[in-house]
Amino acid sequence: MMKKPVVPPPPPAPGDDALRAQILGVEHWSLLATRGAIWQEIFSRTGTFLAILSATVVALSLVVQATGFGQNFRIIALLVLPLVLLLGAATYLRLLEADIEDAWLVVGMNRLRNAYVEMVPGLDQYLVTGYYDDEASVLQTYNFRRRVGATHLFAGSPVIVGIVNAVLGGVLAVIIGQALGLATWLQITAGVVVAVLTAVALIAIFVRRLRKFRRDLVPRFPRPRAETVDPVAAD
Repeated sequence: MMKKPVVPPPPPAPGDDALRAQILGVEHWSLLATRGAIWQEIFSRTGTFLAILSATVVALSLVVQATGFGQNFRIIALLVLPLVLLLGAATYLRLLEADIEDAWLVVGMNRLRNAYVEMVPGLDQYLVTGYYDDEASVLQTYNFRRRVGATHLFAGSPVIVGIVNAVLGGVLAVIIGQALGLATWLQITAGVVVAVLTAVALIAIFVRRLRKFRRDLVPRFPRPRAETVDPVAAD
């Protein structure tokens, strides 16, 4: 029985590259717009939480001026501070999710840039952002390097909100200790312990979300192993 001859695929039409570039460009602008909306939400949520926290501190200071650090102050603080801490925890969780969503958008844009480089050979020498979708290339798009330093992570909105939440939890523990009539050293110890435990819990949530992102990220266009590393980009 004779085998059927293999028929090669038809050559691409002259206008295919232009149509492909147009579709990729529309998708790129869509991802950019979504990224802008996410960053606007990050700034808005962080600003709202810090504004509410500042208003709470001012209100409690007025209560102190009027009644002193007495029972009235403790009652008001125990009513208000848990609500602020709950808002802070919700803000922290949403900021983490927003950062993960932003990372996936960066992965998508890196894949689109990979298509641009494929369509126009030599275009990669003009790009400072990554055009592969592996982890190192995603980090390159974030800060134009293939790794993120501690200062970059420390300055992020989730870290700032997390630190505020930890301190707020410690202050709340001290006030609860005062209401229970504990000794001063016990109040301070309880405040420090609660603040540290809160910080550890928030860090654990961050690490778990980061590990899940790494597990879910399956590069479709990874960086070739034979490609040399730019020493300036790796600093």
